[in-house]
Formats: sequence, structure tokens, C-alpha cells
Amino acid sequence: MEGRELLMRICHFVARGMERKKGCGRSASEWRGIVLLLLVFVYGAGVWYYRDHFLPGTVVDGIKLSRMSRRDAEALLESYTLTLEERMADGAAAEEVLTGRQLGLSWGDEGGLRVLLEEQNPWQWPFAVWQPHEKKGMVIWDKTRFYKTMDGLRGFSAAFASAPVDARLSEYTQGVGYTVLPEERGNTLDRDRTLDCIRKAMGALKPRADLEENGCYREPGRTAGDEGLQRLAEEMNRYVSTEVIYRFGNAEEVLDGRTIHRWLRAERDRVILDKEGVSEYVASLRKKYDTIFRSRTFMTSYGEEIELREGDYGWWMDSARETEELYQMICQGRSGMRTPAYFQTAAMYGSRDYGDSYVEINLTAQHLFVYKNGKRVMESDFVSGNVASGDATPEGIYGLTYKERDATLNGDDYESMVSYWMPFNRNVGLHDAVWRERFGGDIYRAGGSHGCINLPYAAAAKLYGHVEKGMAVICYTLPGTASGSVTAQTARDTAQSVIDAIDRLGTVTRDSGKRIERIHALYERLTSEARRYVTNYEQFLRAEKRYREL
Repeated sequence: MEGRELLMRICHFVARGMERKKGCGRSASEWRGIVLLLLVFVYGAGVWYYRDHFLPGTVVDGIKLSRMSRRDAEALLESYTLTLEERMADGAAAEEVLTGRQLGLSWGDEGGLRVLLEEQNPWQWPFAVWQPHEKKGMVIWDKTRFYKTMDGLRGFSAAFASAPVDARLSEYTQGVGYTVLPEERGNTLDRDRTLDCIRKAMGALKPRADLEENGCYREPGRTAGDEGLQRLAEEMNRYVSTEVIYRFGNAEEVLDGRTIHRWLRAERDRVILDKEGVSEYVASLRKKYDTIFRSRTFMTSYGEEIELREGDYGWWMDSARETEELYQMICQGRSGMRTPAYFQTAAMYGSRDYGDSYVEINLTAQHLFVYKNGKRVMESDFVSGNVASGDATPEGIYGLTYKERDATLNGDDYESMVSYWMPFNRNVGLHDAVWRERFGGDIYRAGGSHGCINLPYAAAAKLYGHVEKGMAVICYTLPGTASGSVTAQTARDTAQSVIDAIDRLGTVTRDSGKRIERIHALYERLTSEARRYVTNYEQFLRAEKRYREL
């Protein structure tokens, strides 16, 4: 019982006694004597008691030692235990008990408590109730032992502790896409916060310390509810939900999330689409389906199959443009059918990309065939490039570049006006040659062209009506097919070129000058015999007169 409480009880006892003094037969002086004796007894007992017990209100380093003996105080540290309330990796509760010895707690100097007792004045014990006595620096802790114990805590052990894991995106799953994986709290302790918590708890000799309540665990930096992470998942799913379908004839290529997800990465909550990955994909399509500069077989009209190794005909994908357009399509999340961007196309996909409409030119036989939709629509003799002068027409498969009426072909030593011009290999093409009287045979060996395919005017006119830009032109040599047959071009045939030019003149205007000059030149190049067959020459003269009058 504290001295203050004892005095209060004595005073209460005396007051009650004095109230009953008449009934007890005792006088007031007698009661005062009794009280005095009691007080002297109590005071003396306190002096005797506090010779080896700490005075009321004695606090050492935050530890209350009131009315404790030195042995009690020593036992207090020796028996002290601190129970740490911990968290398992799965979130379950666990406990770990540390003793005062493990924590390195002691009273320091063995004589410290004795000196503290000797320094206190037991005669003043009644006043100690109102004058608390605090002492610091007596409880010490062995840092070496303390930190060794801390190092052994389960929360710092890799075998027990699981590190926190931030919420994150899942790996791509076909049909599902990306999901936000929840954070994992784990149970790895923060060393500084944990040591601080334990030091405070043992300093006050607290029996328990809740490590989670005191914020000692490392926590994930990002939770599943993070708005940035949710937006990132939505954007990633928009990318992988894109489906682009290419059709190459009967073959189909589907680009979807199974491939696109490999091109995605996240940087600062932004989706980055790897353009290099898109480029590599386009390159794989080009490698698989482009046919330009590749060998292909061809069944000739002579029943013999040959291999075409030269030429620039075929599918030719524009990789740079296709990469950019496909990249933008994926970025915008647009799905659908797609036709690649091409520099050049062919008639069909596959090894027979020239299709069933083409011009077949046998340079050995000096004979050509034209096929439309698999049917032969015309054939003709021709004269190809002059072999003797090194101007032989090159072999290979090419695409018709364009076709043009009334062209003038210029070279180093020539200028030729033609009515039908159909180039297929740079400046090599098919055209009429009204200056020639014969076609076919072996004329080409020493009397051939500068490389072009010279045709009779009628054949060139007919061919012009069958061919279109991009149509395959196949040039080859085939031993054993040389022919001695020759096709003659008559004066009437050459005159037709002028007749057709005059008919196309139409209404004369101020812009008709060049066409009139051209007709003049064509007419002058005709033989005198051929001129007689120009039946509409008078029509031309009238048109010329009208032009001069304008």
C-alpha cells in the first residue's frame, strides 16, 4: 500500500473515532495520542521498509521500481520476455519470443541499484509520494548481442520471409489477354523500423510488440487498384485484340494477339509497340509471298517446260510503307482484311504468278503468242534485237510498263515514229515497224532491232487491244524451234498506219499542229506505192487547210 493511501486511511479512522468519542468514553486528547502513536508507527515502519526498497515514484529509464527491492529489480530484467507478433507469408499470425538476455538488457554497473538505494533518504518516504524520482542511464543493452539476436529474427530470414510483390500485369493469355495480378504483401521486415519498434518496446519492458501494427513490414509499392495499372491493362488489351487478315490467293495469314503481344512493352504506364517487330513480320510475309527476282517454270506453247530465271516480274511488297501502315493499324486497334502495299503486283499468287493472260515471245522461233484467260487470242512473227550488233532482246519475264499511242522512240542513232508502243523492260518494248517488209525467220541475227520486238502494223494494233499494264511478257529461247517462215508486210499494210492516224485526227483545233506534223512525216516515209492506198488523204489535206486558217 502506498504511504499516501495509508495516511488517508489513518485520518479517516481518527475522524470516525472522534465522532464516536462520547459513546466510547474516550476524550479528545486520548484520541490525539492514539493517532500520534499510529503515525509514529507507520512512519517508522516506512523508514524501515524503504531502507532496502525503492521509494514510491522511483522510475529508472522508464521502468517503474516503486516499492521493489534490488533483487526484485534485477529479477525484473532477468525474467523479461518480449513477444513479437509476426505475419506469415500467407498472412497467418505467428509469434516469436525474445528474452531480456537475448536482447542484451542489464542494469549495467552491478553496484548501480545498490548506490541508487543508498542515495535515497528513507526518512523522506512520505514526501516521495508527491515528489517522483526519475533516473536515466542505468539500464544498458549489449549492442553486439542485440544485433546478433536481430539478425536471427525470422522476418529477416530468406527461408521464412517473402518479399512484397507489386501488383503487375499478367503474361498474355490467348483469348483472355492481360489481367492485373494483385499485389503480394509478403512478410519481409524493414530492418530500421523493426529495430526501432523492438528498442522502444524493451525500453519500456512491454510484454508484446505487434510488428504489423507498428508498420515494420515492407509493403508493395503498387496495388491492383492503381489507376495507371488498370489503364495500362486496357491499352495492352486493345493492342492484342487487333486481328489483321492477309489473303495471298488460297493462303491466309492471320496477325493477332498471339504475335502482337511479343511486340509490346510497358514504359512508365505507356504501351510501346516495337516497330522493329512489325518490320520483321512484314519481311517474313515478303520472303514468303514475293515472287519478283525468283525462278519459276513455264509451259511453252511448244509443249516444253522451261525455267525462267531472269526478269523483274512478280509480287514486290513495299516493306517500308506496309510496315508503317500496319503499325498504325495496330496502334489504332483496327481489325479487318488487309492487302499489303506493293511496288508491283502480279496476275495471281503462287509459282505461276503470271496467271493465264500473258504475252509469250519465243526469240528462237521469232514468234509470239498472246493468251487471255487461258485462251490463245493471237500470234505473230516479229523481229527482235540484232544479235550481231550486241542488241539481242534479253530473256526473262517482265510486266508491261504501260501502253501508248503515237510515240517517238529515240536512240543514239535513230528516231522512230510508232503507232503502238508497249514497253516491258525499261526501253525495250513491243511496237509496230512500218519500215520493215518482212518479219520472222533469222532476220534478227544481222538485221534485227536495237532490242525491241518489231511487229507488223496489223499485229501491233491487234496486240495493243489485248494487253494491259502489268500483264506478263515472257521472253525465252528454245533450241529446236527456229523457223524459216516469214510474214510479209505489204504497201497496203503500211498505208493503214497513215489512214488510222488521219481518222484519229478528229476536229481540228489550235492544238492539232503536232498531230498534223506527225501525219505528214508518216506519209512522207511511205513508199510511192503505199501512198496510193491512203484513201483518206484528201480528208487530211482539208484538215490541214482548216488548221492554217485558224
